[in-house]
Order: sequence, then structure tokens, then C-alpha cells
Amino acid sequence: MHADDTIAAIGTPPGKGAIAIVRVSGPAVRELARRLVRTKDALQPRVATSATIVDENQRPLDRGLALLFVAPASYTGEDLLELHVHGSPVVAREIVRAMLACGARPAQPGEFTRRAFLNGKMDLHEAEAVADVIDAETRSAARAALANLGGGLANQVRALRVALATVLEELAAAIDFPDEVPDPGQERLDTALAAVAAELEQLRADGERGRLVREGVTAAIVGPPNAGKSSLLNALLGEDRAIVSELAGTTRDTLEESIAVGGVAVRLVDTAGIRAHADRLEAAGIERAQRALAAARIAIVVIDGSQPVHAEARALLAATRDRTRVVFFNKADLGEAGAREAGVADAIVGSTRNPATLAALREAIAQVGWGGEVPDLERPHLAALREFAAVNEALDALARARATLAAGEPSDFIAGELQTAFSALGHVSERVAAEEVIDGIFARFCIGK
Repeated sequence: MHADDTIAAIGTPPGKGAIAIVRVSGPAVRELARRLVRTKDALQPRVATSATIVDENQRPLDRGLALLFVAPASYTGEDLLELHVHGSPVVAREIVRAMLACGARPAQPGEFTRRAFLNGKMDLHEAEAVADVIDAETRSAARAALANLGGGLANQVRALRVALATVLEELAAAIDFPDEVPDPGQERLDTALAAVAAELEQLRADGERGRLVREGVTAAIVGPPNAGKSSLLNALLGEDRAIVSELAGTTRDTLEESIAVGGVAVRLVDTAGIRAHADRLEAAGIERAQRALAAARIAIVVIDGSQPVHAEARALLAATRDRTRVVFFNKADLGEAGAREAGVADAIVGSTRNPATLAALREAIAQVGWGGEVPDLERPHLAALREFAAVNEALDALARARATLAAGEPSDFIAGELQTAFSALGHVSERVAAEEVIDGIFARFCIGK
């Protein structure tokens, strides 16, 4: 990819629709507009203008709207042209083909946003937030991603770096000019570093909650055969997604579907019934169920509560005792003998046919999964693993610096640790990421964004 290329792509999803948007960005945008866009009046920046779009041989392709954005006041920071045309895949492809015939080249995934980053229109954190907005599966996830688009995190981290730089400057001045500049004093230094560390701890905590909202949680529905696991999946989804039968062992493979619980995406994994004696095919399903259980954040243990609790159910309850779990004694409409016998604290007793039971299960999933309340993510927060790693590195360096001060060592001994913290925070949102990190970030994007 070369910055002096002019790139073109369709910016709307594949398939038919009301409109399709074709984007082109780069130094040849105005020449392409001159050759391919026919308007009654000249294009004005940021003004939607009725236009006829033609191909390289001046044959009409469609009528629509043309919007010209002049550098640097555009998404990419370059001259950028958007053509809003009828949502025919053929029309959109023909317009892109005409642009390529006139000297543009196809855009790579994420290349428009990559150019915005390279041209200083956004930092890496904001660029990743663009992808998170596109990928959001719930309203809360979209809000969390949108909060990161404003550059607030960069400003917050920059302020923390300024605070560290101020301490470093005071230390350097006291070392170089001891007669003129007094030593900052260990107590004052520790207070300043404690304040920075507290803000970083809060950033990390907000980031962990943000990751939960963006990525969701996985809940494995496990239990003995014929306990009602597939019925529970169907009831929570509100549709018949899994086959339900009175025959034990009907489910032979895992089945995954997503629901929203309190604004968080929960991926429900229906599994084969777990029991000791099974044929080879059913045993393979049980092995997959065990793997799904091991990988899940939450275990939803379903037991037939209308019957005495047999050995396989007891073994499963014991195996998940130390796990984050929800225990559900199903089929209460047929009896509660098993539920009373087991005596599991906080277990839910009910039926998949009862709306109140389903509401209680949703509430229990939220309580064990993330404490019941979705965090308010209006504030910018950490999102990428590299950002968490950078904050952790800075916190470790600050902890070592404070330990040095507490041990009564000279103040200038902490300068190296403060420099480490300062440099680490530069990797949160400043333009200091390695090229392979940048490539990995923009590889997440679709073509045209």
C-alpha cells in the first residue's frame, strides 16, 4: 500500500438495498470526479449534489448524489469522494470498475481508516473503536465503542504522561542543579505517583468491564440426558432452534446461539447429555460437551428436578461446585422431589415453560456473569490487549518506584522506572506502535472502511 495511490471501494454491505455508497480517496479524486461525475453545477465541498455517474467511456451508469470532501477536512484526511447510488450490486461494481479504469486501485481492508490514522485524523485507539462499532452485537456494545471514538482516552493518558514528565523534569533539575533546585522530597513524589497509579487502576477496571460488554460471555448448558437442556435453549431464544425429544441422547453435538441479557451478549452453547455409559457417537458428543464446559465463563447446570437426583447429576453438581454457575432444576410442573433432595443453595426451581422461570434464569446469568449491572461506559476505556499490557507495564514500574521510595533510597533512583512507565503509556494511544501491530489492527476492517 502506498499513500500516494488513489483507492476505491464499495462502502456498503454486499447485496441489494435502497442505496449503495462508493468511496474513493487520494490525490486523483478531483480528476476522477471530473471524468466520471456529471453535474449541473460544480461540486462544492460537503454539499450533496445531484449527479449522473458515467464510465470511462462517458456512458451513463446511474443517477445519484455526489459528495466531495476536500483535504484535510475528510474522514481520511485526503480528498475523498462519495457516490450515493441505487443499491444494485451491478451498478456499484461498475462504478468501481470505471474508477479503476481511470487510475484508482482497489482499497485493502481498513485502508480508508488506516489513512485517517496515518494522516493524524485519529489515534490507534479511535481506529479500533471504529471496528468495534461495526462489530457491536448489542446496544451496550455499540455505546461502549462509540465512547471511544471521541479521543477522550488519548487525552486522559496524555495527561498522565504529562504528570510523569513533570516529575522526571523535577528530578533531572534537582540532580543537575542541586544548589538551585531542591529535591522534590520522597513524600511529595509518592503522593504524585500514587495519584497516577490510581487513575491507571481505574482505567484498567473500566477496560475489563468494557471488554465484557464488547465480547460478551459464553454460557455452556450442561446436564444429564433428557434434563431439558435443548428446551431451555429454545425457550431463552424464543424459537425452536434445537431438536427436542423424549429420547435420551438426542443432542449429539454442540449448538451455539446468542441472546442479549441485560445488554450483554451471551453465547449459549447447548451440549449433549453427560452420562457414564454411551455408544461411540454419543460419547463423542459428551467429549465436546466437556470441552464446551471447560471453555465457558458460565455453566448452566440443568437437572431434572421432578425425579430423584441420580449419580450422574450428583457428579456434575460436584464437578461444577467451584465454577461460576447457575443450577436449574427443571420440570417443576411435574414435581420437585429432586430439587428438594439435592438442597443446592441459590438453585432455580421451575420449568422452561414458565416465563417467570426464564426471567429468573436471565437474572441469575447476569448476577454470576458480571454482577448483574452493565457498567456505564460513556467514558472512554481500554479496549485492545496491547493497551492493557501497556497500562500493566506502567503500573508495575510505578509500584517498583514507590517501593524504592518506601525503602528510603535516594529519589533519583526512581528515574528509570518513571521513564519506563512514561514510555509504556505511549503505546496506549500515541503513534508509537510497531508496523505489525498497525497491520493487525486494520486487518479487522472490512473493505471500504
